[in-house]
Amino acid sequence: MTQVLKAATTAGVVALLMSSSAYAVTLQMHNGGDPGSIDPHKVSGDWENRVVGDYLEGLVTEDPEAAPIPGQAESWEISDDGLVYTFHLRDGIQWTDGTPVTADDFVFAFQRLMDPATASEYAYLQYPIKNAEAINSGEITDFSQLGVKAVDEKTVEITLEAPTPFFLDALTHYTAYPVPKHLIEEVGDAWTDMDNIVANGPYKIVEWLPGSYVRSEKNADYYDAENVQIDEVFYHVLEDQTAALNRYRAGEFDILTDLPSDQYQWLQDNLPGEAHVEPFLGVYYYVLNQEKPPLDDVRIREALSISVLRDVIGPDVLGTGELPAYGWVPPGTGNYVENAYDPEWATLPYEDRVARAVELMTEAGYGPDNPLNLQLRYNTNDNHQRIAVAIAAMWEPLGVNVELFNSETAVHYDALRAGDFQVGRAGWLLDYNDPSNTLDLLKTGISQGDGTNWGNNYGRYSNEEFDALMDQAATEQDLVARGEILADAEEIAMDEFAAIPIYWYVSKNVVKPYIEGFVDNAKDIHRTRWLTKSE
Repeated sequence: MTQVLKAATTAGVVALLMSSSAYAVTLQMHNGGDPGSIDPHKVSGDWENRVVGDYLEGLVTEDPEAAPIPGQAESWEISDDGLVYTFHLRDGIQWTDGTPVTADDFVFAFQRLMDPATASEYAYLQYPIKNAEAINSGEITDFSQLGVKAVDEKTVEITLEAPTPFFLDALTHYTAYPVPKHLIEEVGDAWTDMDNIVANGPYKIVEWLPGSYVRSEKNADYYDAENVQIDEVFYHVLEDQTAALNRYRAGEFDILTDLPSDQYQWLQDNLPGEAHVEPFLGVYYYVLNQEKPPLDDVRIREALSISVLRDVIGPDVLGTGELPAYGWVPPGTGNYVENAYDPEWATLPYEDRVARAVELMTEAGYGPDNPLNLQLRYNTNDNHQRIAVAIAAMWEPLGVNVELFNSETAVHYDALRAGDFQVGRAGWLLDYNDPSNTLDLLKTGISQGDGTNWGNNYGRYSNEEFDALMDQAATEQDLVARGEILADAEEIAMDEFAAIPIYWYVSKNVVKPYIEGFVDNAKDIHRTRWLTKSE
């Protein structure tokens, strides 16, 4: 039920230091959860993205501010109608086994991503590509109809369903990374085994000890290797934030990718400038399993949502100032209308909201004499626990008894995907700066074989009008009109309490003063190639 993460033993720390002695510069990064995979078509979390985005690189990659810049492609052209992107690969790019990276690797990768047999959770992020959704759903079985073609060995042509203003940004996502066609054809999914794995990015993975760390070394054959300053990276697994902070203070970690919120003020007072707490595009939320009673009842979902006093979560429960969230699309998201969703109930006095919630629960047949028993699941984390305890207390006056259940990150998200939960904690960080990236989370699942693939729509929310608006927006070329359509879709979903948004994220990193090149940005993506360590 509960994952217990042990801090490294003294012997383990010594072993890490000894293993690093041959390298000029080693970065010790606290990475949080244990990667479930390092295959870009099978990963799903930011803790995996930090590893995968260092050893693989797409046509387009990120600069220090997480903006799109040329990656494996040195240049590209976009047709006048916005439908065809032509990418020109750099000279001399190769996999770490010496095999050239070619246009066929990208064609193969996109086809593998959309293959229903791959079951990639995030394949839909590349649905702007022509026939991508039809292939991923099984409607089209001829993969050659996917709008990704190799014009020649060094030219990739991508054709879209409709002009997509965020497409270059979407190509920075790991779903758009190439995979080694020659290796996968030989060993299949075992290509990511340590005996087989290759890389085309600034680093190559050389060791993976599940439950402990992933270790990468600088890729000397990377086209920009001369400007990569970190020689070796340890991505440490540790979900106990207090233990992680203690190891940071002891000098064992150079970077923390999260921090115990109750220690934020201590960090401000004692390590000024090292805690980086900045707004970025993401929403922290609870999903409600609507596939079965009792949460298929909109009255119960409404009662649970309106009784959450979001205003106290950021400043009081966490202490790091997160802003309350009532809608689904983070403020500042591009290609959108300003303040798209602002429900009237959010401005009511909290006492009135609780009274309304009690009425709704009574109508649904629940109250103190007939309590509603719910299990609230969250992945093991001090901050998630604090929020869960606080919200459980907010629901108690409604006659709701909450059982808290925590598990390690991989187990938790497996349960959400399987629908094995009632209420579950989740979070979403935008993969590209467009409202569709969050709203797509609420689209009805795709029928595949004998079941339905709900992807990251963990709560199984389904509304035909919402889906129709999302489809309409996908082909609307006028950005203003498109933004209004998406705002209408957001209103439908939030009025039906498709999920419970709780707060807009702030990034929480702690960085040693001797680390340079760490730039706070709206995506909270910080590739190691841009960092230097002066100690």
